[in-house]
Amino acid sequence: MTFKIFTIVFVLGIGLILSGPQRVSAATVTWEDALGQFDESVLTNFDLSALPSLTDLDEAQLQAVCRELQKRFQGEYVLELAPLRDVATAALPLLDQHAETKPYAAWLRTRLDYLAVADKLKITIPPSSLELQTPQSPSANPAPGVERRAWQERLQSEDLPLGAAVYVARLKPIFLAEGVPAELVWLAEVESGFDTLARSPIGAVGLFQLMPETAKSLGLALLPWDQRRQPEKNGHAAAKYLKNLHDEFGDWRLTLAAYNAGEGTVGRLLAKYAARTYDEIAVHLPAETQMYVPKVEATILRREGVSLEKLNLPKLER
Repeated sequence: MTFKIFTIVFVLGIGLILSGPQRVSAATVTWEDALGQFDESVLTNFDLSALPSLTDLDEAQLQAVCRELQKRFQGEYVLELAPLRDVATAALPLLDQHAETKPYAAWLRTRLDYLAVADKLKITIPPSSLELQTPQSPSANPAPGVERRAWQERLQSEDLPLGAAVYVARLKPIFLAEGVPAELVWLAEVESGFDTLARSPIGAVGLFQLMPETAKSLGLALLPWDQRRQPEKNGHAAAKYLKNLHDEFGDWRLTLAAYNAGEGTVGRLLAKYAARTYDEIAVHLPAETQMYVPKVEATILRREGVSLEKLNLPKLER
């Protein structure tokens, strides 16, 4: 195994598990191998700053790191995100170094909080809830109320993102015009940190991280210029989508869950568990969504002093 491959594997916080004297050749090392077989103690004890050759990672390799992190965000268990905290923190400045990967840095920066909160929950939740060896057990996920409290504590002293001063005042009238509460513009803080260039590894773009097909269904063009990068157009489309989802689910937490995980996912879970509320299906949602909904809720409370339940649809002028 070359030193470069060795370094890459450890940057990801993983390290391949080698059996006996047998070594794994560089040609057989895949990102799935690297992130799929790790010893959590590597993340805790390995000094990432001791590897100066981290700068050898090129743009393609950094994008592969982001794709694997995105894959983990879509996993089942919130607490399994905790070991990735050092991985993401180490990757972020490297992503910021290249023009091609800067949009991924904007995406990842807003999700470091997910990993920090998962880390805290892993410490504070009773040990019986940490038994992740039984994948079928939803008790491995924190209860929704526990996550809401964790996020409120996390965001108590959170500074405003730089772009908030620029965009919030411009976006609030747009959201009102589309028939959704103005306070929901703060989704942009959670989605992109108010960075118009933010891009996820699976192709969501802009302040409100709209996927290509969703954007097109809401009237945005992707060619010759991607209108998702235009704040007002992205805002109009996101607000329309939120209004459509709220019309379907009639509840802001379910609306946010559907915005993040897709209305199909939320609808299927509501049907499967004969449920009517977010709290009834929360532990079955993807890990990122379980983090996303209470983070949005805590962000709106922090920025506007309003709880999600108090948000009312504005009355549109006719």
